[in-house]
Amino acid sequence: MLFCTGLYAQQTIDATRYGIRPDTHSDVSPRVQKLLKQVRRLADKGEEEIIIRFAPGRYDFYPDKAAEREYYISNHDQDNPKRVGIPLEELKRVTLDGGGARFVFHGRMLPVSLLHSEKCTLKNFSIDFENPHIAQVRIIESDTVRGTTFAPEKWVRWRITPDSAFEAYGRGWTVKHSWGVVFEANTKRLVYNTGDRSCPTKGAYLTASGYVHAPHWKDAALKPGMRFVMRGWGRPAPGIFLYGNTDTHLENIQVHYAEGMGLLAQLCQNITLNKFNVCLKGEDDARCFTTQADATHFSGCKGVINSCDGLYEGMMDDAINVHGTYLKVIRRIDDRTLVGRYMHDQSWGFRWGEPGDSVQFIRANTMELTGNVNRIDSIRPYDRATEKGAREFLITFRNPIANEISENGAYGIENLTWTPEVLFARNTIRNNRARGALFSTPRRTTVEDNFFDHTSGTAILLCGDCNGWYETGACRDVLIRRNRFVNALTSLYQFTNAVISIYPEIPELDKQQQYFHGGKGKGIVIEDNEFDMFDAPLLYAKSVDGLWFRRNIIRKNTAYPPFHFNKDMFWLERVTNVHLSE
Repeated sequence: MLFCTGLYAQQTIDATRYGIRPDTHSDVSPRVQKLLKQVRRLADKGEEEIIIRFAPGRYDFYPDKAAEREYYISNHDQDNPKRVGIPLEELKRVTLDGGGARFVFHGRMLPVSLLHSEKCTLKNFSIDFENPHIAQVRIIESDTVRGTTFAPEKWVRWRITPDSAFEAYGRGWTVKHSWGVVFEANTKRLVYNTGDRSCPTKGAYLTASGYVHAPHWKDAALKPGMRFVMRGWGRPAPGIFLYGNTDTHLENIQVHYAEGMGLLAQLCQNITLNKFNVCLKGEDDARCFTTQADATHFSGCKGVINSCDGLYEGMMDDAINVHGTYLKVIRRIDDRTLVGRYMHDQSWGFRWGEPGDSVQFIRANTMELTGNVNRIDSIRPYDRATEKGAREFLITFRNPIANEISENGAYGIENLTWTPEVLFARNTIRNNRARGALFSTPRRTTVEDNFFDHTSGTAILLCGDCNGWYETGACRDVLIRRNRFVNALTSLYQFTNAVISIYPEIPELDKQQQYFHGGKGKGIVIEDNEFDMFDAPLLYAKSVDGLWFRRNIIRKNTAYPPFHFNKDMFWLERVTNVHLSE
């Protein structure tokens, strides 16, 4: 079908013409690859907009004949190759319209990737796995002396191993879970004041009633009827992977499960999420969990990130995390040349910067800027022949570097060009582990009209870390307004000092002379929000120049007993230009 709209002709490709039909339960991976080859040939001509359209229904993807790709994905395990269900690469003006399709994956796969593409849209489909790698079980009985008896949910494939441990398994994978989180029996909220919990199943056996009894799993927090979500440590792949794209739109997508993030975008420019959801399959869904890690994650992006009207629930980390990555200086070659290294084991192997990019340098111990803003003159991999798989880069700068910056201290390099403006608006974040939303970008960040409902840790975190995760950087201009926060901080996690936590990692705060966040007459504005709280800590801030808290409504309730170690509504450490009012 071909017709003209705007400047370009538009062609619709019906997936059924390639034998890709719903509800067959057969593997559509080979046929999808054939279709995408044709799309690539058409896209290379650049003469028309292309719409790939699926019929409504279920489509099954298996790893056996799926496309293989070598992808290095930020904040994920760098194991390769990846098995990819729908690999979209080097396209222009292409829309994948699922038409309400349900894409169901088997084994260990990366469902959808979009790389090196321009003006592309993904919309109207859902992503799920037939057999998630997380194992959910129902607590039958829990005793601190005799151990725990539990029943795996009906979709979990499991067995007792020869060495007497509970093990979940699937096509090409096994997991002996060692930890997890516990949800209330009926609300799908995390159980109050439980946090992360171990689930030792060594010595497990079947009872006469067909349940599993783990004699060494002794936890007073567990009660009959609770749902325990057992987790492993791996995050091999997100649900959707975006890399090196410009002007990408995602609309009306539901990610019901992924073994890593729901969406991971790196080195992309301008991303719009409209009704992008990481969510359960409805009120009747027996699952309590969605993704193994963050719902959405943006690493080293630029331009504008718009994330609006989404639902994020049941994920094991943040609804959104926006940051860049510090390279650690490991060698000074001369006055204009350094070797920088990706430090975290889940963030390396991909491009860090380009000639002309603006950069700055930071002392890791005090998180203070040093030297002047500079520009990259040239950059190339130092430990590999190509940037793919590289951990180290040889970088030559346009101007001389401050004398102190070398491997003799702890210094980081931040790419300022690859930092985005962010709008996070009208989203619902609920019943998830760890934190609600995390932002680390110097450009304008607006967080407005969202509903943060029982985030188990901090609802909003502004961070910055050149010592552990190596996630940049300082927030200069943040507006948090017209949001509603209901009973955050029901458990303790990293950086969760208050409902809103401004918590850069600064090992030597007492030696700091500058301020990390804010500055130059700007800073962080928190206004016109509603806080429904059962405990004391409302705002924690560290190393901020410019902080406004005004016209907010604060209501106390008795939903849970107060327990937080922070007993202060406002806890400020090394903060200046503060303006606190009702």
